[in-house]
Amino acid sequence: MAGGGGGDPFVRRSPEELARLVRNSEDETNIRSFETELSGLLNDLLSAANSRDTDLIRERLDKLKGILSDDLETTIDPLFGGSVAKHTYVDGMSDIDSLFVLNSRTLHGSRPSELLEAIGASLARGLGDGTEVSIGKLAITLQYRDGMTIQVLPAFKEGDRLKVPSFRHDGWAGIAPDTFQKALTERNAECGGKLVPTVKLAKAIMGVLPESQRLTGYHVESLAISAFRDYKGPYTTAAMLPVFFEKARELVMSPIRDSSGQSIHVDGYLGAENGSSRAQAGHVLSRIAKRMRNASAHMSKDQWSALFGLNNG
Repeated sequence: MAGGGGGDPFVRRSPEELARLVRNSEDETNIRSFETELSGLLNDLLSAANSRDTDLIRERLDKLKGILSDDLETTIDPLFGGSVAKHTYVDGMSDIDSLFVLNSRTLHGSRPSELLEAIGASLARGLGDGTEVSIGKLAITLQYRDGMTIQVLPAFKEGDRLKVPSFRHDGWAGIAPDTFQKALTERNAECGGKLVPTVKLAKAIMGVLPESQRLTGYHVESLAISAFRDYKGPYTTAAMLPVFFEKARELVMSPIRDSSGQSIHVDGYLGAENGSSRAQAGHVLSRIAKRMRNASAHMSKDQWSALFGLNNG
């Protein structure tokens, strides 16, 4: 009769060892189940974020362009330029759908506030369908009856650069959007295409915070470019989100130079290096990172959902 070879892992195991093996097997099953649930939650959130009707947006943008056709030199629609062809160089206004590049005769030395008011009035008259037209400091927002929001930004060319309204004063700021877009695109590729989804989810979490605690969208994206330099971890949003907030906690303490050229720093609104506003921002980011780690440690989908302001019932 053959000897008791090593085929059966339960041969000659003590009851304690057998119990530990069973517990480990159950733990692995629970971990895999939680990871699947968390991945599903994050994918659902991303699907919701990406669910805008691009055909209808294009149709509505075309109508807006038609209304302003006499004043337009060209338009730039970053929305349709690819998943990372974004226009986040405008003080975090990542939802801008189009830059309306005006011809020079339209400007006549106008300040941005005057031009925004004039364009807004023209769009309101031209639409005439009850669409709500709001004039902001940088952009014009159109709220349609079906709930869709479209934002457009006036700009004009000066040499090989664009100028857009400055968030610092009622004047124009030069921008070089390709520089920032290139950096974001390259870092996204280095991270297996998962940087942009991670940033979208980070912004969703930021959106739940009181307004006084939120970072701008542009700032979040600039932090992400730095946070994931030489990143060697798993290319999943579940793994990268805590890393973003942990790294951002440290990065936020120092000003980040604005690669787009609009201003000296993307985060000038937080004040001087290591100042109180930056310390407060770091505390908020640290708290979010800790809540994520705790949610994963407890394998709690509800705790993760709460980070996005979702009901847990």
